[in-house]
Amino acid sequence: GPSLFAGITKLCKGLAAVLVFGHIAVQVFPSAVTYVALIPARTIPFGWNLLTAGYIEQTVHGVLISTVSLLFIGKLLEPIWGSGEFLKFIFVVNFLTSVCVFIMAIVLYYITMEEVYLYMPLSGFGGALSGLLVGVKQIIPDQELAPLKIKAKWAPSIMLFLSIVISFFTVEPATCLPMLIFGTYIGWIYLRYFQRKQETKIKGDPSDEFAFSTFFPEFLRPLIDPIASIFHQMLCGRSEDSNEARGYTVGTAPLPGSDPVEATRRRERGARALEERLAAEPQRDVTEKV
Repeated sequence: GPSLFAGITKLCKGLAAVLVFGHIAVQVFPSAVTYVALIPARTIPFGWNLLTAGYIEQTVHGVLISTVSLLFIGKLLEPIWGSGEFLKFIFVVNFLTSVCVFIMAIVLYYITMEEVYLYMPLSGFGGALSGLLVGVKQIIPDQELAPLKIKAKWAPSIMLFLSIVISFFTVEPATCLPMLIFGTYIGWIYLRYFQRKQETKIKGDPSDEFAFSTFFPEFLRPLIDPIASIFHQMLCGRSEDSNEARGYTVGTAPLPGSDPVEATRRRERGARALEERLAAEPQRDVTEKV
């Protein structure tokens, strides 16, 4: 009913309109794909396709999934992050995902010498959506997602697992898979190390509940943690020193106001916001009927 779409922000509606307009444009003018989609052989000199590719859906079901997912995930995350941070996150994840896919295509071409890697048009909002799912994992990790009855913290992992399985049987998911994988990883990197909290101005979320190994089943985590710790030291070593200099401790005994505490508060706010929306929807239905 109408209450299902209540609370969707103007920014999310505007981004959804961009996705719909981009899809219509490439359907009406098919040659436009060569300019706005990511075609590695044409990225030089058409470097803008690194910016535009993330907002161009070439299929009908692709634009439907992207717009609906954006509206409902944005309905949860934008009020918590703020409109500016929400838009910045989408822009950064989309752009860096395109850069990673471009580099991967060039590497695969030199390994296989297959020109298909250079001339296949790649585009879609999947990178940003997979990154936003990581944001849902961070904010409400233990909230069950109806009607799937799975906890939000497993949503990115299940999405990637299903995409990998399906890619063995059909061609289209195989072309989208790199964007989903890079989008998930870049989204996690940004939220883990670079997102600045509005309340404390501290960057990142070093809590154990948001470690890289939490994307994997528990029996694999002893194997993942040693590898992840190497990249953690590379990306987070200086920021930890900076936090300690300000009076924060990123260890087993964090002081009040430290990053783990702020991460917990943020997840609590996310859970409360979701509960308030779910509680408000039945009241809207009653009001509309009256």
